[in-house]
Amino acid sequence: MGIFNLGKKENKKAIRFSSKQDNENIQAEDCCGEIISGICCVKVLGSGCKSCHALYENAKQAVATAGIVIDVEYITDFNKIAEYGVMSMPALVINNKVVSAGKVLKANEILPYLQK
Repeated sequence: MGIFNLGKKENKKAIRFSSKQDNENIQAEDCCGEIISGICCVKVLGSGCKSCHALYENAKQAVATAGIVIDVEYITDFNKIAEYGVMSMPALVINNKVVSAGKVLKANEILPYLQK
């Protein structure tokens, strides 16, 4: 029995997926650092596909249009993406809150999220 580890309990590490409510409760100080114009971080979650790159470029354009001097982070690590509970990509995260998932927003559609 010891060969196949039968009868032994396994210590499985649970992966916690954040819900929408959890994302709303995350405070800006848990994000990336310095808050500029109410925004501490802008992230694009994606697998590296054409749509993900398009959202990344649109997010950079929207940040520049809003006059915010902050870097847009592009995350392709699936473990980090899973922490946000995103099931479809690309996704846009602002201040550690998922604001869009599964579609490519244009720069003018991202601006209202940056001005809140």
